[in-house]
Amino acid sequence: MASLNDLVEGVQDALGNLTPTPVILQEESTAYDLKKRLEWGEPALSIVDIRAHESFNQGRITGAISMPLEQLAELKSTLQPEHDIYIYGDTDEQAHQAAEMFRADGFEAVTHVMGGLAAWHEIGGPTEGVEEDASPPTADAFNVVSRLKEDHDTKAAGKAQHANE
Repeated sequence: MASLNDLVEGVQDALGNLTPTPVILQEESTAYDLKKRLEWGEPALSIVDIRAHESFNQGRITGAISMPLEQLAELKSTLQPEHDIYIYGDTDEQAHQAAEMFRADGFEAVTHVMGGLAAWHEIGGPTEGVEEDASPPTADAFNVVSRLKEDHDTKAAGKAQHANE
C-alpha cells in the first residue's frame, strides 16, 4: 500500500500546483522540499544556518538566520518552538547534530536540509550574501514558458533526489 506522502505526490502530479498541501516534516529534507514550501509562501518556518558567521556573510539561503553551532545553545531560545525549523550547515552531520540539539530541548518540528547550501544552489534556490551573484534577472525570469519549464525541471530534480534516498 502506498504511503500518505506518495498518495499526496500522485495527486499533486495529476493536478499540478493548484493548492499547497500541508508539510509533514521528516528528520531530513531536501533542498527541493524547502524551496517548494517557500514558493507557496507557507508561514511559520525558520531557516537556520549553523555555519560560522564568515561563511554565512559570504552566502546563504535567502531569509536564513545565523546560529553558529558553537553558539546554538544560547541562541536557539530566540526561535518559536511551534515553527518548523530547517537547519543546514557545512556538513549533513553537523546539521543533524544541531537538529538533535533542538529536539532535546523540546522543538518537535525540526529537519535538516541535506546537502546544505550546495544543494540549494543546485536547484536554483534564492541566495544572498557578499559572494552571491547579484546580476539582474534575465528576460527568461519574466517569460511564463521559461518559468514553467524551470518549475518542471526543479520538480524533476527533487524527484530524482528523493529516488536516490
